[in-house]
Amino acid sequence: MNVQVQRKNLTTDSGANLQIYEDPEAGGTIPQMFWSRVVKFADKVALREKDYGIWQEVTWREFGDIARQVGMALKSTGFQQGDVACVLSNTIPEWVYADLGVLGVGGVCAGIYPTDAAAQVQYLVNDSGAKVIFVEDEEQLDKVLEVRESCPTLKHVVIFDMEGLRDFSDPMAMSFDKFREIGAAYDREHPGDWEESINIAKPDDLAILVYTSGTTGPPKGAMISHHNLVFQAVNGSRLLDHHQDDERMAFLPLCHVAERGFAYFSMYSGVIMNFVENPETVPENAREVQPTLFFAVPRVWEKLYSGVRIALSDATPLQRWAYEKAIGVGYKIADKRLAGEPVPALLRAQFQLGYWLVLRNIRKMMGIDRCRWVGTGAAPISPDLIRWYLALGIDMLEVYGQTENTGLATSMTPEEIKPGTVGRPVPYGEVKISPEGEILLRGDHVFMGYFNQPEKTAETIRDGWLHTGDVGLIDNQGFVKITDRMKDIIITAGGKNITPSEIENELKFSPYISDAVVIGDKRKFLTCLIMIDHENVEKFAQDHDVPFTNFTSLARASEVVDLIGQEVERVNKKFARVESIKMFRLLEHQLDPEDDELTPTMKLKRKFVNEKYKDMIEGMYQSA
Repeated sequence: MNVQVQRKNLTTDSGANLQIYEDPEAGGTIPQMFWSRVVKFADKVALREKDYGIWQEVTWREFGDIARQVGMALKSTGFQQGDVACVLSNTIPEWVYADLGVLGVGGVCAGIYPTDAAAQVQYLVNDSGAKVIFVEDEEQLDKVLEVRESCPTLKHVVIFDMEGLRDFSDPMAMSFDKFREIGAAYDREHPGDWEESINIAKPDDLAILVYTSGTTGPPKGAMISHHNLVFQAVNGSRLLDHHQDDERMAFLPLCHVAERGFAYFSMYSGVIMNFVENPETVPENAREVQPTLFFAVPRVWEKLYSGVRIALSDATPLQRWAYEKAIGVGYKIADKRLAGEPVPALLRAQFQLGYWLVLRNIRKMMGIDRCRWVGTGAAPISPDLIRWYLALGIDMLEVYGQTENTGLATSMTPEEIKPGTVGRPVPYGEVKISPEGEILLRGDHVFMGYFNQPEKTAETIRDGWLHTGDVGLIDNQGFVKITDRMKDIIITAGGKNITPSEIENELKFSPYISDAVVIGDKRKFLTCLIMIDHENVEKFAQDHDVPFTNFTSLARASEVVDLIGQEVERVNKKFARVESIKMFRLLEHQLDPEDDELTPTMKLKRKFVNEKYKDMIEGMYQSA
């Protein structure tokens, strides 16, 4: 990155040596950082979105104009410093326009998952005290209209997409285009107001509220300051090597700290953000864009891998032979790298041949051929999957962090990849393990606390350290390994401590398994509830003449149960006998983010699953 940064070396009271970068040009708040980039990059491309089949470009100057109009429109409504606005939308450019407009006038921006029900929208609007809510379309508008009588602080609704709402009229609501017109007029009437507004907020002021997924109770609003965000952007984008000529995909929920954080990384470093059409078109859009950086949650990487596995099942014998030869060379190189050994020139030459003949087409099909690195985080991933991507010649970097530390606490680098770990602590923050085995974090990336919940804040931040709730260790090379959530550790009836996530990750490495929950706390043996991968299992059924009519009948088919049984046995061979899964059951309906079993980031809620499927679980133990 071509930025004038200042490096500080600090030694903490615990003896940790930190390397912290500061960029005076970027300022100390998100509005200052953003506007410095608008001025610096001006007519260069800031983002793209696909419209009518064509990728449309938005320059930094245009990005700045829209955010400015949003901010000025908010001011025209009486929106003041410290007021809250919510965004209820999928990941589209309007999301970031609203975000930067809100922050640009000293406001606080809170995201709401578009999969949330009306009752959840009501809770979040009231908890945050939002005065304005931006909604994507008619579907999201309906949720707000259903509950607005119970949201006393809410004054205005702004709608991004007016399709189907041509005749809609409501004194409380208006289109995004109309809102921008009001902002532009206000800006003309108040010259210099925007330039003054972007300097209102101070680094330690609250910038955004990120609500946790609420797996154990109502969502909590994590308060993240401008300094938290700028500190991560300046230091994190340097650690993960972002460049001005890079391109990335934007598709994860922007109300989640991962996508929100990487959006600010992109703004700071000038990376072009490509907004996908919808979550289902990620593979297609990635093939079109061929990004140079690609961060996704494990489910996306598992899905892409499964796609290759399934495609190979339809390939000719010659094609499969060529793939096995090429990927075999890739595995040899991956193993050399992981062992810290030099890669012989002959092996490199063999890989280049395999790349041009076979692997290049696979990488292009996956949309990752131009990637300098790909990242994974927000949930555990199988070490075998990281090794497979390495064999393709793609550096997969696993990172770890939480909403409460603004997203990035540990990271791998291309020079130091160690599957089974989440890398080393970021050089600008501290990590230590408590006597109970809990991972603790400290640094300028740690959040301000929970909104209106001082007791929860006091429980989470003690003696300056963020208590993550994750169990882990730091090995003799300084790599951090996450074993599980403290509340998820299974202690069997025989007193054996088992970390279910390791077993679950191995199960999800199968192209036929989408997710899994291992059960066994205070039990004599382990059982498992499994969610099949609908697309891949459906293809298996079609290829093997297995009759089915819907998802339920597919999950009940004896051939499918046998198929999953083989995958379970494959995984059992990797673990000790006490860690083997003795029985399993398949969930018989397809889950989506609207279902209570899943978090908005598509992770099964362990506690909820244990309660909802209690009878199914008890049946496995009673039949043993």
